[in-house]
Amino acid sequence: MKYLNLVALATAVLLVTGCTNSTLSKQELQEQIKQKEQLGKVLFFDKNLSKNRSQACATCHNPERGFVDDRDNGIKAMASMGDNKKSLGDRQAPSAAYAMFSPKFHYDKKSDQYIGGQFWDGREGTLAGQAGGPPTNPIEMGMPSKKAVVDRLKENPYYIETFKNIYGEDIFLSNEKAYTAMTDSIEKFEQTKEFAPFDSKYDRFLRGEYDLTPLEDLGRSLFFSNANNSCANCHLNKPEDSEGETFTNYEYHNIGTPINHELRAKNGVKDIDKGLLANPEVTDKKHLGKHKVPTLRNVAVTGPYMHNGVFKDLRTVVEFYDKYNNKERKINPETGKPWAEPEVEETISLDDLKAKKQNDRKIDALVAFMKLLTDKRYEHLLEEE
Repeated sequence: MKYLNLVALATAVLLVTGCTNSTLSKQELQEQIKQKEQLGKVLFFDKNLSKNRSQACATCHNPERGFVDDRDNGIKAMASMGDNKKSLGDRQAPSAAYAMFSPKFHYDKKSDQYIGGQFWDGREGTLAGQAGGPPTNPIEMGMPSKKAVVDRLKENPYYIETFKNIYGEDIFLSNEKAYTAMTDSIEKFEQTKEFAPFDSKYDRFLRGEYDLTPLEDLGRSLFFSNANNSCANCHLNKPEDSEGETFTNYEYHNIGTPINHELRAKNGVKDIDKGLLANPEVTDKKHLGKHKVPTLRNVAVTGPYMHNGVFKDLRTVVEFYDKYNNKERKINPETGKPWAEPEVEETISLDDLKAKKQNDRKIDALVAFMKLLTDKRYEHLLEEE
């Protein structure tokens, strides 16, 4: 599905209903949500909301590629380039697919873990909060202020009328309120089925619509077996083979990811990535270098991997995990050299990484299982991998 003319289309077809009072009926509320989803969709693809009018949400969350940034950016898609065509980040843009299921950022006393939120460090509690970050980030969309973003919105008659219809006639009297309304609509769009169809071969298998190959079946058994490996420690949120599984527990862990020196040579970053400790709500140094456990949905088509894009191939990632339990797994297959040292060593989740060593067939099987988690619309991309 193509989205290039959404803004022009939306400008021509104005939404004509909307209500903001607290007496909405269920039907009216559903209609208002649909309006917000439509508005959010237009906003998601609007490059005019960046300083040089060259970058939209969809630039770094491409719906044709699993909602990640698949641009080369001069660094093999390891991180995103900003609207100024110069700035390079130090982390990958996480996939926006299935992000709606991440709970609000919070500390869970029972597990002694921070859970949920958005971004790799959970610094925004909600999708709306996340949507509000990039437009005014100087190394991303580069707008100087929320007012500047709202001024861009007011350039478009569609936005003026639609915002007023949905959020009230006075919505543009406050730049803060108008900006919040923008992020609210983007959030509503990101909460649609378009971002989380649950129609992969694995989902079809659960519904009796797909038969696993022997290798896929072995991978499934290994993935769910705590006696064999540690995948389920962090990448399960529900009981085995539950429908609606997002394949992340939304916790934060340090798995010993090495520095991406190739990326750092281009972006000039020299500081350690503090991970969760970069979140203003987190002060305990035991969280240094921990990053949010990502969903495995579409993982086979959204490389490169890790928060900094340091690994190109999904099989390399599985071998990297196996090195903690397999003394024979000494060499990074992508470099032909020993695995690089972790960026932050003192907080590695060694207990969660404990598992039996895996042979090559088992690693192939785990990769085959993870390929099953690819949304139907992206299955053609597996042939390109």
